[in-house]
Amino acid sequence: MKSLALAFGLLALAACSKDPPPATQTTAAQPQVETKAATPAVAPMAADAPKAEIGKPAPDFALKDLDGNETKLSSFNGKTVVLEWFNPGCPFVNKSHTKGSLKDAANKATAKGVVWLAINSGAQGKQGAGADANRDGAKKLGMTSPILLDETGAVGTAYGATNTPHIMIVDPAGNLAYRGAVDNSPDGEGETPTGGKLVSYVDETLAAIGAGKAPATTETKAYGCGVKYGH
Repeated sequence: MKSLALAFGLLALAACSKDPPPATQTTAAQPQVETKAATPAVAPMAADAPKAEIGKPAPDFALKDLDGNETKLSSFNGKTVVLEWFNPGCPFVNKSHTKGSLKDAANKATAKGVVWLAINSGAQGKQGAGADANRDGAKKLGMTSPILLDETGAVGTAYGATNTPHIMIVDPAGNLAYRGAVDNSPDGEGETPTGGKLVSYVDETLAAIGAGKAPATTETKAYGCGVKYGH
């Protein structure tokens, strides 16, 4: 009997010493998160775009306005387009729009079917840059034409914009017809014109194009503040 009891004890001990089978672990399936590639920013103009030259096709570009809407120069084919390099923080720009030759110039031109686009090539953090500053400037100066932001400076560089204001005029054939100053009054106020007589190069060029003639003056030296490029 003792040996039988001893045998049963050894069997029970052996059963208790066996490790239980490992529990099967179930891991909840992790949801698959789809990672989307960042949408590349639209380049303002083709990397191989030619530099603007008088009498030759104006380089096409695509820039966004203050509301984020894209504007392409090529969408105005067949129309005369005025490009005004703009900076709301520049004293010359402010004087030109309040006292000088740019006062109401855009409204008069657009009433005749001309497209007028202001372009700010100032980089982020520079004087007059950013949508808010330009929105405030447009309100202050009573501007209703679109203001396009060229923060990379690619368009301004391609067109050779050096100052604000700086005017470029594209004729209906898409060629650059004029590049230079607004007028011959470098004070921006139209009060001290060179030669004593105020000449608006913008008005002269638009009148010539409207009459189907070549502008008498195609290029002049711009005056005003330097464009606030980031490079």
